[in-house]
Amino acid sequence: MGRVAAIFCMAGRGHLQRLLPLVTGLARHGMEPVVFSNAIFRDPVERAGGRLIDLFARYPLDAADALSRPVPSRYVSFAARYVAPLLEDVARLGPALVVYDTFAVIGRVLGRHLGVPYVNVCAGHNMSPARAIAVEQARVTPSDACRRAVEVLRERWGILDASPMSYFTGLSPFLNVYCEPAAFLRPEERAAFEPVAFFGSVRIPDPAGEAPALGEPPSRAWREAPVRVYVSFGTVVWRYFETEALRALAVIARALGARDDARAVISLGGHPVAPAARAQLERANVEVVDYVDQWRVLQDASVYLTHQGLNSTHEAIYHLVPMISHPFFVDQPGLAMRCQELGLAIPLAGAVQGVLAEGDVHAAFARLAERWGHLQANLARARSWEIEVMQGREAVIQRILDLR
Repeated sequence: MGRVAAIFCMAGRGHLQRLLPLVTGLARHGMEPVVFSNAIFRDPVERAGGRLIDLFARYPLDAADALSRPVPSRYVSFAARYVAPLLEDVARLGPALVVYDTFAVIGRVLGRHLGVPYVNVCAGHNMSPARAIAVEQARVTPSDACRRAVEVLRERWGILDASPMSYFTGLSPFLNVYCEPAAFLRPEERAAFEPVAFFGSVRIPDPAGEAPALGEPPSRAWREAPVRVYVSFGTVVWRYFETEALRALAVIARALGARDDARAVISLGGHPVAPAARAQLERANVEVVDYVDQWRVLQDASVYLTHQGLNSTHEAIYHLVPMISHPFFVDQPGLAMRCQELGLAIPLAGAVQGVLAEGDVHAAFARLAERWGHLQANLARARSWEIEVMQGREAVIQRILDLR
């Protein structure tokens, strides 16, 4: 029986982060996780116990498609162009199974044609194919290469549901690993992902702590001065919504700059912002940085003003940090709503990408102060869900191994 697990992830750092605990778990059981991804991820993959093969050295993404929007539609073109040579490459490894992030369309196609079990690792919050397509289809502008790729995948490779949004439709008939605790899916939503196993997305930086005890959570008091505010819209938002993100941050910076009781850090998620635009965000009590160690910053934060990305949201819950939601696109509005329903966050604006005023920021902070005890109690309960799902990862790994 083969001992190789072929694992596929395209270039998203957040997507890779969710795969790394799987890499570690499989390696612990004697599998060799071979991760096909971007070369920039070699160090984290190797630290997790895997071996990285640069997916794009021989198979460049831009040669397959450099025009489709959003970028994940290009992964459809990538799959159609390179499936034949990659099928030979992967077959030589003799894999016992294939694991892929949903956005890695190539993983699903290879799994089907290698004749081994293939496991999907769900991307995003509640992104069932029907829901995701309904949310995203207005933004999709496929290139001619992508349209041709869809036909190739349907007619030559048997992917009958192929479309420019195949990066949302790669559910597996073997197992779908869901990267949140079960409470974040309503019972009626869960059926779309069956067979499903809940795995969470929190990854403690120390690999030895992947299954932590609950322990005593940190204590935070609202009246503790100054209120430490962490502001970040993540990394992917900047690819599509730079103007909207800068406009929102300018309002937030002005409002926080007027507060004597607050100290804020605004992270730009590694995005290069023009010096003049960056200068408009800086205040005596508002620091603007290119990138932060989010795990460390959340340990000290009192409040997180967030786009409600999946990894960021669950790291904030783990650290018991109440959230102010300002989502932009795809699964972010849905996750923001779910966090508000669970009493973990409050909204900043009345609509997605709504126009902000400084008064909206002050009103959000007033609501936080009023609901502080309620938010902390709900976060403590949600943190127990995070711990529970992390402690259950070994059972999920075993379930994957049993598919071989």
